[in-house]
Formats: sequence, C-alpha cells, structure tokens
Amino acid sequence: MYESYYGFSERPFQLSPDPRFFFATKHHQRALSYLQYGLDQKEGFIVITGPIGTGKTTIARNLMSNISDADIVAAQLVTTKLNPDELLELVIAEFKIQYDGDSKADMLHAIEKFLISLHEQGKRALLLVDEAQNLPSETVEELRMLSNFQLDNQPLIQSFLLGQEELKCIIQAPNMEQFRQRIIASAHLQPLSVDEVKNYINYRIHQAGYEKGDLFSEKAFELIHEKTLGVPRKINIFVDRILLFGFLEELDNIDINAINTVAEEMGIELTGSLNSNVESIASASNSNGQVVVNSTENVENIKEVLREVEDILESSIKQKIKMARYVDKLLKQKNKQYAEANITEQKSNKG
Repeated sequence: MYESYYGFSERPFQLSPDPRFFFATKHHQRALSYLQYGLDQKEGFIVITGPIGTGKTTIARNLMSNISDADIVAAQLVTTKLNPDELLELVIAEFKIQYDGDSKADMLHAIEKFLISLHEQGKRALLLVDEAQNLPSETVEELRMLSNFQLDNQPLIQSFLLGQEELKCIIQAPNMEQFRQRIIASAHLQPLSVDEVKNYINYRIHQAGYEKGDLFSEKAFELIHEKTLGVPRKINIFVDRILLFGFLEELDNIDINAINTVAEEMGIELTGSLNSNVESIASASNSNGQVVVNSTENVENIKEVLREVEDILESSIKQKIKMARYVDKLLKQKNKQYAEANITEQKSNKG
C-alpha cells in the first residue's frame, strides 16, 4: 500500500522472518555466535531462549540460509506438543528418510541407517528445533538419545533448541541432568534498547530501498520503544501501521504526533488490556460459572470492558474510513495516469 509512496521496493516490516532483513543486536549476535560455535564443535546441544517476538525464529532462518558447509544436512522442526514417537516421525519426514515399519524400534533403525549413510559420505545431520518450549521433557530426552548415535567417536546428529523462557524450566528439572550435561552453550535474547530500535528500523527501511532523508524523528524512536517495549515483532506490527497512516495522511516525516495517533488506534493490540480485564472478570465467576456482579469492583471491570469494546469499534470505523480514502486516492492516481497516457497517445497520433 505505502511502498511506492515512500520509495520502498517491498514492505520492510513484514511479520514473516526474512534473513535479508535480519538485524543482529549484541544479544542476537551472541546467539548466532554460539550456534556457529556449536557447528564448529560438531557435537552437543545449543539452547537459545527468549520472550515471544524477540527473534528466535528469525535467527533460525538466518542460520539455515547461511550454512555454507555442504557437509551439513539440516532440517528445521517447528514443534507442537509432540510425544517421543511423534518427534521421531517428524524427524523421519523432515530428513525424507525411507521408512518401513510400524514400531519405535523400526523408526530408530531407519534414522540410524540414514545417519550412518551420511557419515559414509562425509556428512552429518543438524536438527534445528524451534518453539522447543512445547516439547514435554520426555521428548527432549528423546533428542538426547538421538545424540547417542555415533561412529568413530563422532556424533552423527546434532540438535539446536530455540524456545520461549519456559524451555529453561524444562531443562532445569531434576530429571534432565543428563541433557544439561550435553549443552555446550546457551544464550537468552532480550528486547531491543532505544538505540537498537532506531538502528533496527533504519536498517530495515534502507534494506527495502529507502534512500531519502530521515523518515523518523529522534523522539519517534524513543516513543516506538516505549509503545512496543523493544520487542521486534511488536515493532514490525506497529511501524507497519505507522507507515500506512503516514501514507494515508501524506506525511513525508513521521513524528511523535503520528505515532501517538496510531498508538491510540492500536492500544488494545499493543497492550492486550482488554484480555486482562476479561480475565479479571472471569476470575470473579462463582463455582457455577456465573459472573458475580454484585461488587463495585466487578461492576467497574465490566464497564471498563464495555468502554474498550466501544473503543475497538470506533477504531475499526476509523480504519475503514482511512481505507476508503486510500482506495479513493488510488483511483485518482489511476485516472491521472490514464489521462496522461491518453494525452501522450493523442500527441503521438498527431505527430
């Protein structure tokens, strides 16, 4: 929508991870260095954790796209709550292993045969497990058991785990001592600082082809950090909406007034406050599941929810009005281009 207006070749703040737009803060660079260290060591587990939206999947994609070693055969798993057998089935599917049988022993035999075949070709397997916090502890233990496949004192498969902070709790459980002893490095991602938010935004817009002067004011970066808490995924959502707003309002520079306006429109999306209030009301339910409304606090909570629902509806109406303006603007541009083309054609015919 706003790409041509600001001179972008593509949207710079898409949510889908794209290695071309990867911006490494010191925390991300450390995580990448640990992953590379793990590749060099050819054994052990690397564990990368971090809050939702801090870039774990982006790091995984970046690593996968930059593995230059032709001797590494890599597969990436994005897990749900897999039991050990389901994990093995997914490993077989992702590595495209030929498999005949219907038992766990058959699966393990097929995986071992595949890994030995890679070893004979001078290759080894890398398993990158994203969203690993969803794995039960017994499934994480199954990953450790896979690392026992060895030949010539060399592990045939290596695993990297990336997950939210809950993954730490799984690994720190008393029954996970053997797994912890196989971890050779771990890193924890943090939200971006104000300076990193500035560098992150500028990097991405320039990667998308922006070549003009400063698009955002200095104060704008501070305010974006405040509204998003420095979480990259929230920054992407927020700045994408800001750029749409800037296009609709025909702004050449983004200042704090524009950001505050968009933040007000997106207040519920950024803070999740509506969900919090709904949960507080739910907690006031009686044992029969009925909401108790005979206290002043509960009545005020319900009023607050209704006010926020009203705000959401009002915001939705505003967005529809802006989109109508956007469509109208596009039509005017197309009509202008059509008229100019007709004039050019008429002049050509006369000539």
